[in-house]
Amino acid sequence: MAELDVDALIARYRERAEAVQERGLPPVAGDERQMFLKQAELDFLDFSLIGNAKWAVEDGHLVLRIPLSSDGG
Repeated sequence: MAELDVDALIARYRERAEAVQERGLPPVAGDERQMFLKQAELDFLDFSLIGNAKWAVEDGHLVLRIPLSSDGG
């Protein structure tokens, strides 16, 4: 099994969040367009939450601390 590099994992999530923001809109219309936009919003939220996490190992568990406000508190 590969060694876990948590900093690299978090960096990949940051990169994915940026990629979602830069991703172009495919040629879809109507309901498909709305579904695509909704999924992009969810993808960005998920990726950016993990991408902004601080981490620690506590009692043998990887703990991600995710700030839920812009001031980090």
